[in-house]
Amino acid sequence: MSILVSGSVALDHIMVFPDQFANHILPEKVHALNVSFNITSLKTHFGGVAANIAYHLRLLGGEPLILATVGSDFAPYASWLDEQGIRRDHIRVYDDVRTPQGFVTTDLDDCQIWAFYEGAMARSHEARVEDVDDSLELAIVSSNGKQAMIEHARALKARGVPTYIDPSHGLPLLGRDELVELIEGSAGYFVNDYEWALTLERTGLAEGDLEKRCEAVIITFGPKGSEVRSGGERVAVPPVTAAKVVDPTGCGDAFRAGFLYGVSTGRSLDAAARMGNLYGSLQVGVEGTQSLRLGLEDFRAHYSDAFGTRL
Repeated sequence: MSILVSGSVALDHIMVFPDQFANHILPEKVHALNVSFNITSLKTHFGGVAANIAYHLRLLGGEPLILATVGSDFAPYASWLDEQGIRRDHIRVYDDVRTPQGFVTTDLDDCQIWAFYEGAMARSHEARVEDVDDSLELAIVSSNGKQAMIEHARALKARGVPTYIDPSHGLPLLGRDELVELIEGSAGYFVNDYEWALTLERTGLAEGDLEKRCEAVIITFGPKGSEVRSGGERVAVPPVTAAKVVDPTGCGDAFRAGFLYGVSTGRSLDAAARMGNLYGSLQVGVEGTQSLRLGLEDFRAHYSDAFGTRL
């Protein structure tokens, strides 16, 4: 059975600023912000939240199925997905626009500033869950056009597919009622700690109330690990210290892939989160969101080293 991954398929233009943003931004002047960062490194990688998650699922032997929209410049990316054995029969191509593009600048503290050109993603709702005939084990609705996120989640829940919600970069697009609807009845809600605070502010609901509306809330804290909240319980999941930190871009996507793979193979939620923490720590050690190279046996060995138990 397949894991449906909906969201963006994009080209990532990754830039490195050899300093800290904080040294160049005056807090008392943010209302009139006008800054320029001299970039020493610029590289382009295949990316996008859905494709990144699918890539990491596939490394472990998962069967991801991407639901997305792309543009006229998709051919090289299509060849890359074919090489990785990732299905793209539900990726719709539009010749009158370009594939979405992400532009990220990362400083020496791993802080990031993103700009995103949506391109074909503006029509992402035209790639419909109803057109997917495959049997689906579970699904994740990741950052995408607002209409697509809402409609995909509705269709998947109506179909009875355990559906995880991961708005990430798309969170600011959502109004109060739209966000509550996405969370309601989902198998899980993925956020980092900033996004969780934004979720609480945006919905106006208490933490306990939101947690009751879905089966699990999974909160990541970067190098401090993660937390799983489910059934009124909160489990802190220890971090895995990265052997080296090269590029934090895509760390969250790797976490989600590890978690989804864990759930799909019958692991408990906290074990799945440990797999996510491990995957994230491995991802930050490479440059580019689809550059990590390992197989399931390698992953199991890393898991045993990190947690002292077999996967």
